[in-house]
Amino acid sequence: MKAILKRELQAYFFSPLGYVVIAVMYFFSAYYFFTYNLYGNTTDTSTLFAMLFSVAMFLAPTLTMRLLSEERRTKTEQTLLTAPVSRLGIVLGKYIAALFIYLLAISGTLVMALVLQYYSQPDWPVVLGNFLGLFLLGASLIAICLFVSAFTESQVMAAVGGFGVCLFLILADALFYVVRNPVLRVLFAQFSFNGRYRGFTMGVIDLYDFCFFVSFAGLFVALTAVALERRRWV
Repeated sequence: MKAILKRELQAYFFSPLGYVVIAVMYFFSAYYFFTYNLYGNTTDTSTLFAMLFSVAMFLAPTLTMRLLSEERRTKTEQTLLTAPVSRLGIVLGKYIAALFIYLLAISGTLVMALVLQYYSQPDWPVVLGNFLGLFLLGASLIAICLFVSAFTESQVMAAVGGFGVCLFLILADALFYVVRNPVLRVLFAQFSFNGRYRGFTMGVIDLYDFCFFVSFAGLFVALTAVALERRRWV
């Protein structure tokens, strides 16, 4: 797994992709920080992290679009699958590499909280709760988009598929008010990423919401490993 992790991290930093993802998140973080905190003259970072919800939704497919689809396109998948490493180890190596880049990307929010410290005392438990929520959100989305990437050899299709899934998750709240079927309403309410994430932006770390994101991440990492194992015998 360590070899896979090292290779993927090198791929991110030896190509523009990793730098672009980090730069985009830094740009939007700085923009919302200036608009809602500096210009609004407040130390409340809840709005900053709430606005980054949509940004994270669109960065996750960008981070994962090449991780497995590129292996199929370049015909290196079979070599990877016959390597002395488990399918779960392969998936975890790629997943952790993407998660590490995402963590670097969102770390700018902590820098901005330190800027607030210079002017006034921010509520650090709320800031750290917000940061944890943003990290858990990204961990779940990256796992889901990595799973999508396992089913195509086209980076474009992997990105579009990931964007489609993320868009559905964004619209889950809106669909709750549109559908009339009680079963679907409960389903949309329970699987609303926005609803689960909103509590973190208010500084509330709910164990149920924490387990929701961790479970989603673990489930789709496991499903991706299963998908790779099935391809081994195709």
